Amino acid sequence: MRRRLINSTLAVVLVVIAVFGISLVIVETRTIESSAQESVKGEAVRLVSIVDSRLVGGERVESEVLSEQITDGRYARIEIPGRRAIEIGDRPTGGVIVATEPGDQGVVVRVEASRSTVSREVGRTLLVILAVALLAVVAAVFLAVRQANRLTAPLTDLAETAERLGSGDPRPRHRRYGVPELDRVADVLDSSAERIARMLTAERRLAADASHQLRTPLTALSMRLEEITLTDEPETVKEEATIALAQVERLTDVVQRLLTNSRDPKSSSAVTFDLDEVIKQQIEEWRPASRSEGRAIVRSGKQGLRAVGTPGAVSQVLATLIENSLMHGDGTVALRTRVTGNQAVVEVTDEGPGVPPDLGARVFERTVSGRNSTGLGLAVARDLAEADGGRLELLQANPPVFALFLSREAEALDTLG
Repeated sequence: MRRRLINSTLAVVLVVIAVFGISLVIVETRTIESSAQESVKGEAVRLVSIVDSRLVGGERVESEVLSEQITDGRYARIEIPGRRAIEIGDRPTGGVIVATEPGDQGVVVRVEASRSTVSREVGRTLLVILAVALLAVVAAVFLAVRQANRLTAPLTDLAETAERLGSGDPRPRHRRYGVPELDRVADVLDSSAERIARMLTAERRLAADASHQLRTPLTALSMRLEEITLTDEPETVKEEATIALAQVERLTDVVQRLLTNSRDPKSSSAVTFDLDEVIKQQIEEWRPASRSEGRAIVRSGKQGLRAVGTPGAVSQVLATLIENSLMHGDGTVALRTRVTGNQAVVEVTDEGPGVPPDLGARVFERTVSGRNSTGLGLAVARDLAEADGGRLELLQANPPVFALFLSREAEALDTLG
């Protein structure tokens, strides 16, 4: 494309130079010839006037006097009636320019000039025109190269941007080139890069959240299956299988919830549910894990609470808090329920060292972890809580107290829906 732009520009310039150059040569040649003819004629008129005035005044007409009135290199012949013709200068050979003028006293003056003088003047003019044309061609080449670079460099840059997008690098470059059409393409590529970046971020976030959120119910499910393999009592097997089926249903709910949040993080399927039932369910699921660690899970506080939210999401939030207490904390894991205003609050605490002072409120940020974990659990738990119109907060760092706030008002369903 660069070569085409340069060639097309040069072609246009050469055509313009050819058209105007030839026209200018023709005009200048005619002008020079006309000027030379007028000059020769003017000398003839001047000589006739001088000769007539001398004849009228009775003065002598001699070649020495008249030679001073003619330009060097020209030839003049003055014919006076009854006298010998007077010749001044050398008669030119080859092509000549001739001017003949009659006088009042019967005088005839003929002036001749060599056409070579005109040819030299025309040649000088042609050299000037050719020099200007060459300068114009050089300027055209410079401008064509510059314009081609100005157009092809952005196109090359845009091609590199598109290639980067195709190779999985969606960072927008935000480059503009001062050409409206190219800037429009750059805008579209930057918008596409931002959309692709958001999509990739959402996919990576979904993968990370899914791997973390599915780990907890799968761990609890594996514990139930281990309980089944270790017992021969039909009643115990039946009870553990029933609990395992319930965990499979909750696992399905977790997957559905993650997919829904990946499409629309603000979506919610909140209902009014029995908070005590969810807490009891989580205690039963995590009791085998706590026993294996030689620890206990207890529940206290106000009972009979009904909250607004998604039971599966609330279960996941509580499971994350209990798992963190078992993994990073120490002693008894305590769940306490209370009421503040129109909100039901579930607090989860343990007797461990708590949240490191350098983390503080950053504990809910993704990838932030003080104990070699993924740093996703609390961040995902907070997102789940906020999707249902609730919130998850760290009330106390040492000993750690995490609180899940849920609405108790049935009218909240209208705002969530």
